[in-house]
This record gives sequence, C-alpha cells and structure tokens, in this order.
Amino acid sequence: MNDRKVRRRRRSRNGLIDVLNGLLTLLVIGLVVAGGAFFYVTSQYYGDGPASEDRTFRVESGSSLSTTANRLEEQGLISNALIFSQFGSRVERNTIIKAGDFRIPAGSSMADILKELTEGNPIRYAVTLPEGITSWDVIQRLNADTNLVGEVTSLPEEGSILPGSYDYVPGDTRQSVLDKMQAAMTDALAQVWESRQADLPLNSPEELLILASIVEKETGVASERPQVAAVFVNRLRTGMRLQSDPTIIYGITKGQSTLGRGLRKSEIEARTPYNTYQIDRLPPTPIANPGIEALKAVANPDSHKYLYFVAKGALPSEGHVFAESYAEHQKNVAQYRRIAAEAAAQAEAEAEAARQALEAEEAGEAGEEPAAQ
Repeated sequence: MNDRKVRRRRRSRNGLIDVLNGLLTLLVIGLVVAGGAFFYVTSQYYGDGPASEDRTFRVESGSSLSTTANRLEEQGLISNALIFSQFGSRVERNTIIKAGDFRIPAGSSMADILKELTEGNPIRYAVTLPEGITSWDVIQRLNADTNLVGEVTSLPEEGSILPGSYDYVPGDTRQSVLDKMQAAMTDALAQVWESRQADLPLNSPEELLILASIVEKETGVASERPQVAAVFVNRLRTGMRLQSDPTIIYGITKGQSTLGRGLRKSEIEARTPYNTYQIDRLPPTPIANPGIEALKAVANPDSHKYLYFVAKGALPSEGHVFAESYAEHQKNVAQYRRIAAEAAAQAEAEAEAARQALEAEEAGEAGEEPAAQ
C-alpha cells in the first residue's frame, strides 16, 4: 500500500518535471526565435539598403510615416516597409517626416533614410531675382523653371515684385510663387514708407517705388544708392527734371529687352511719358522692380547738394562722380569721355593684336614666312 503511494508521488513529481522541462524548452525556443527575429529586424533596419545609386526621393506635404515607408519600398530604396515604419517608430526619437525632395545616397540603410527624412534638409528649390529685374523678365524665369507648373495669365505690374530668393516645392504653381513675390513687395514698401524722412518731395508709396526703380537702374554700386537717390530728391525739390536715361530706355523697350545701343538724339528729344528729359517729376510707373536697399535709399537719402552725376570710369563697378553745379558736371563729363575713349582704343588695340596673332598662327601652319617688319 505504501509502495503504491510512493510510486504515485514519484510519477506525479516526474510529470511536473516533464511539464517544467517542456515549458523551459518552449521558452528557450521562444527566446531563440525572438532573438533571431530581433537580429533579422535590426540587420534589415541598420544594414545597407538595396539602392545601387544615389537617388532623389520626394515626400509630399502631409505624408505619414507608413505612407512614406510604402513609397520607399515601391521605389526600391528599402526592402521592408513594415520594418521601416514599425521598428523605426520605436527606436528613433523623431519620426515626423518633412516635405520636400531628399538626396538618398546609394546603399543607405533604413536608419539613414529615416534620419534624413526627419532631420535632414530638403533639396532647396528657389527662384532668385536680381535687383532691377523687370516684370517681363520675372515671368521668363518662372516659365523656364520646369519644377513649377501652371501659367501666369497676365503680366504683373512693373514694380510689384520684390527681388530676392523665393523657395518652393516642386509642383507648386508659377502663380503661387509670383504671389509670394508680390506680397513681399507690398509688405516691404509699406514698412519703408512708414520709416521715410518726413520732408521727402514724394506724395505716396507709389511715387517712392517709381523713384527707387530709377535709382536701381542708375547705379550698380550698392553703396551709391543713397547718394544717387539724394540727387533725384534734390532735383524734385528744386523743380529740375530727373533727366534719367534708363527711363527713356524703358519707354522704348517696356522692359522686355535690352536696347543694345546708345540713345539717339531723336529719342532724347521725343516727348513721351517715360522721357524724364521732357516731362516734369516722375514717369507714370516704375521702370523695374527695385530691391529693398533701393527703397530704403529713396526713403532716407543722403544729405548733400549734388544735382548731377556721371560715370567715373569705363566700368559700371567704378561708380559715379557727383557735382553740385553744371559747370563742375561738364568737367566730369569731359573727363569721363576721355577715359571712355582711351578704354575703347585699348580694347580695339587688344582685339587687333589678337586678330594678328591668330593670322600669324594660321600662316605658320600653312608654311608661309612671316612678313618683314
């Protein structure tokens, strides 16, 4: 009787041990499987990616992590969208995807790609406008940018655009970028007008804009803008005409081309709305889109008595010479003409020397003897 009880207790203990052994075996197998799965996932996430060359990947505005993961897999940049989104969301601090185009180097891991899309800088796309550009030229630049879509249906008013650099995302419309440019000018002009000198002979922000466009076209030297602006302000105060060549040129070209030659006597004498040799005060519209510094220069010009200026040398970068009297100005004009003539003669001499050198080289190749000097 006692022996049977002992045997039953032994079998019970042995069965419990068998169960524990089985559970332990399952636990070990589970750990091995889990460890293997974790190793596989981490190796997929941190290992080299499948892309064999550098690629550009676009993230549309508002894209989620899972949507981005699926598109990355579709484009062959990652091997498993689920690992990218689920594992990445658990091991990375930042999983908010930025919009834009991103450069993805060949072989980038999922970790590398997620970091680039959340912390990197998208490829910058921008339209850049120099100071003094005309509205017609702005439209040409917008139309030439193939990353933009749509059409601008009408030519924007001259002077309505603030030069500068305007970022966009590929696929934006040309009109939306133009709207940014025009809004920037509206804001800038309002701020500059509020900060202007109190005694300026200008009646409105629009007149300030017109004069700023003339200043912008008269000088390519940034530091001269307040001086040039003051000359025109002094002329307006004394009732003198502005006598600005760029205004005549704009009246001829309407800002849609360069003149490519000097002004003719007939063009200077013609009474047109843009000929400031013939009309009082300002032309009816701006003649270009002035930059913020030209606007500021007109709003707060230098304090001097100059009424005239002429180019200092043959190059625009040399700036201008200023004068208070017409007699002094005439001397400066005569000096400029001498410098310009000397520069033209020097250029012609250099061109002739280059022609002769080429002729001598060709003659030598043809086996001819050089002529006696």
